[in-house]
Amino acid sequence: MPMSQYPVLCYAPGCNAPAVYKIAAKWSDGITKELKTYSLACAECLRPLLALAVTKRTQCRLTAGETLEAPGIYELNRGGRDRALARRTDLEAELRHS
Repeated sequence: MPMSQYPVLCYAPGCNAPAVYKIAAKWSDGITKELKTYSLACAECLRPLLALAVTKRTQCRLTAGETLEAPGIYELNRGGRDRALARRTDLEAELRHS
């Protein structure tokens, strides 16, 4: 039976827009690798949610052998795997310089 298509909404408080980006950071414990999700965001809420993710990243405590990169912006792809998400370094650079 196919999964139902439920809406994926932006995480910003009060925003009900569809999410189009995933704000996440590459995490590893030395054996397993995955994306740690901070937020799902619409285009309008991307800047504040990315800033919040950067703040949250600085508060993370890692154990020996763990790595956690800086949060990045990925295009959200419903039904796709994290490793197949396209990273939007162009948006990251644009948000850093504006």
